[in-house]
Amino acid sequence: MVLLDKEHYDKVLEPLRHVSINHLFASAVVEKRIAGNVYVDNLDNPKTFYVIESYGMSLLFGDWTNNSFNIAFLDYALNVKKIRDTYEWMQTFPDDWNDTLSELFGNKLVKSSENKKETDIIELNTRVNFKFSPKKYSEIKMKHIDNIEIVKTDANIFKNMPGTVTPKYFWDNENDFLKNGIGFSLLCNKQLAATAFSSCIIDNIMEIGIETCNEFRRKGFAEIVCCKLIEYCITNKYEPIWSCRLENTGSYVLAQKVGFEVAYKKPYYRLSK
Repeated sequence: MVLLDKEHYDKVLEPLRHVSINHLFASAVVEKRIAGNVYVDNLDNPKTFYVIESYGMSLLFGDWTNNSFNIAFLDYALNVKKIRDTYEWMQTFPDDWNDTLSELFGNKLVKSSENKKETDIIELNTRVNFKFSPKKYSEIKMKHIDNIEIVKTDANIFKNMPGTVTPKYFWDNENDFLKNGIGFSLLCNKQLAATAFSSCIIDNIMEIGIETCNEFRRKGFAEIVCCKLIEYCITNKYEPIWSCRLENTGSYVLAQKVGFEVAYKKPYYRLSK
């Protein structure tokens, strides 16, 4: 398992094209649109790939039978050398990886509902990927709320929006976001309440990120501001996509409120910190 230099990311492009699950963030890393790293089994002729972006989302794909890579990856996943202090959230392709990882991780693989540890384990979650339904979206009846205003997300909001799912964690800086991304923010009585934004854009596909400030939750603000971003997608011919952990009930329910339908579910691994 070796780190691939950015000048050789072209070696990942063709294998990545054969990945049929949502891998927008991995494409953004490999195309050098956002910061991240790529690890491979072999620098000259790589067959196994691990792509991670700066927020911590990652994709393991390619040859699942490479034992030397897999053994090295086990140490990486358990953070044996303490090279990171945050979690990484990993999807895999193809599905053959799941049997390989189950055997590789052994008793270190723990279901999220049973996990009581933060380190020295791999937590097993479920990743839900949604597909946008224009018909379902057209049936939404948005309620009116007084004292709110929706504005375009600017540099000040980019820097100051609280929470863990905000533009500053998905884009290299505010200039990059303002030039290549888009977001809308909802103000309630002039206070910043919620933000819906492009966490990633590749060609005509936009992945949606959403965050609501704690004191403004359960008021319907996330639904309203998400619909504003979806309207932008429809007008500008972007396909909006949404994904979240099944265990994230708020995001799971919200996606279906704003016109998305469950497309597929996959194992989702939280690597140790």
